[in-house]
Amino acid sequence: MSWSPAPRPVNHFDEFRLEDTAQTLSGRFEQQARRYPKRLAVKNRWTALSYDELNRAANRVAHALLDRAGAEHEPVALLCSAALSTIVAALGVLKAGKAFVPLDRRLPKNKIATILTSLEARFLLTDDHSHGVAEAWQPRCINSLNIDALQGSPSSLNPDLAISPDSIAYVNFTSGSTGEPKGVVWNHRCELFGIRTKTNALHLAAEDRVSLLRANSVGAARDMFLALLNGAALLTLDLDEASLVSLPKWLREEKISVFSCVATVFRHAARSSTGRDTFPGVRLIHIGGEPVFKADVELYKRRFSDDCLFVNRYSMSETQAVAYFFIDKRSEIDEERVPVGYPLDGNEVFILDKRGKTLGARAVGEIAVRSPYLALGYWRQAELTRAKFRAGGTDGNLRTYRTGDLGYRLADGCLVHVGRKDFQAKIRGHRVEMSAVEIALHEIPSVKQAVVVSESHGAKGDRLVAYVVAKNKRAARSNYWRARLQTRLPEYMVPAQFVVLDSLPVNAAGKIDRRALPAANKASGVQAARLTPPRSAVEKLLLGWWREALKLDSFGMDEGFVELGGDSLQAAQIIGRVLDLFPLRKPLIALAEAPTVAALAGFILAQETKTGQSEEIAKLYLAIQSMSDGDVEDALRKNGEAPNDG
Repeated sequence: MSWSPAPRPVNHFDEFRLEDTAQTLSGRFEQQARRYPKRLAVKNRWTALSYDELNRAANRVAHALLDRAGAEHEPVALLCSAALSTIVAALGVLKAGKAFVPLDRRLPKNKIATILTSLEARFLLTDDHSHGVAEAWQPRCINSLNIDALQGSPSSLNPDLAISPDSIAYVNFTSGSTGEPKGVVWNHRCELFGIRTKTNALHLAAEDRVSLLRANSVGAARDMFLALLNGAALLTLDLDEASLVSLPKWLREEKISVFSCVATVFRHAARSSTGRDTFPGVRLIHIGGEPVFKADVELYKRRFSDDCLFVNRYSMSETQAVAYFFIDKRSEIDEERVPVGYPLDGNEVFILDKRGKTLGARAVGEIAVRSPYLALGYWRQAELTRAKFRAGGTDGNLRTYRTGDLGYRLADGCLVHVGRKDFQAKIRGHRVEMSAVEIALHEIPSVKQAVVVSESHGAKGDRLVAYVVAKNKRAARSNYWRARLQTRLPEYMVPAQFVVLDSLPVNAAGKIDRRALPAANKASGVQAARLTPPRSAVEKLLLGWWREALKLDSFGMDEGFVELGGDSLQAAQIIGRVLDLFPLRKPLIALAEAPTVAALAGFILAQETKTGQSEEIAKLYLAIQSMSDGDVEDALRKNGEAPNDG
């Protein structure tokens, strides 16, 4: 593998110079507003603002804040329903010399309350649609300011405050893998360096039209800055309001040239279209945030023009863009995982073992990033900051961030991201990476999307559960998926249970939200409306035995015992009950001979010593389940079916 050609040229690509990072984000934006006053800056489905109009709107917010709060540097929370409102509010906060803190309106109220308590913010900026929600927090001494209803006609002139490039620009709260909010702190200088790196690598220019599809997150802020600090147009689409099905049409109608997205959103857009070159205006697919597979590259090759480049990125809330991997139509991907590429300017990447020693090529370890342009740390979490960000190197500005991600380097230095350390499990003594199982699932033609998690199975330890979205309902065949995986993976890596979903839940950033997946211990994932009821007393009796053994409320009559989580001990118990109760001409040796309820009932009926005998026995047992022990014995002896002694 090698670094692919640079993006196709645009009309006027201006290099983002290093000296231009020694300013503020708002100062760089004001330069673009002076240079391109009439050019489109931001647009949603209802409103379009030029650079001059956006600058003036942000100035009004800045002056309103300064009038109420003064010039003190402090965090200001943003809770807006529309991306355009968030953009105006964020720029206004920066112009007032303060730090903005975007809040996702979809977060539970207790999470938002926790963030606000941690911030000790005095002000919360809202818009018309979110102002009512904000008023509920008035007793907490938070002053809400509706930017859509500013009174007193604040000035639309630039405030022209003296702001240090090293002052805090924003705090992004992310739950990470723990579920507890933590605020990642960024200053102007480091954020500008990251925008500079991406601008120059992607050849981003004022003629570009950049997509903004994410909610309030660090990714959304960076997509915003990437466009607005280069004079480009930023086109926003709220995926909460607009169906993903509408995304392909929107990309074409808005003539998007830089499609910035996470992998899940890319797949929806590409699969919802038909034919070749359905997005002729897209010159760059700027993808990341989730694992990217070889199948995604094939999808790009089928759906996008020959001039379009596919750029897999590696970055996170605590770093700038760490690495890029450029792919064109001639690129060949050798492995199922698509590499995330080579370190970008300002970054060094290391693969470390548990003792912190650097590993060689192909050895999997934790990814660490060393740079003078990392996040400052975590808001009011000094201990966590010290644990994750460590000083290193002769340069006092250099620090190393331990990412918690696993990866390895190819022989030429190219980085491959394997997954989170959190997404590993011990299955029967073997360490399993969930991403390896997900890759194998995505290779099955009938699988549209899949995610694999580990769950505790009591005293039996952990087991793997696969959540799968099939390409169509007829393709939702877990027996087939299991059989395919058994040809590719060791037995312990094959999920014990397959949960079939209509779609995978996503979070505010558009990534798959593993914490929002439904519990797997109550159902196999086959929708209740599609479950086939027992067709005979034998099936009904067997279904009850399976429920008791598997501790599942509902599952399909044709789902395999093992794939539902059953083990050899439970299978032996089922076999024992069958042999004790039913007179069979041919004994049942292994449950694999009849691995489903339907198949086992068919086996019993085919091997009964007297026609109809098994059905009568099953009916009798079902009828007396609620009787007392004495009544049960009497009923059995009366019908000549008393259990064998002992």
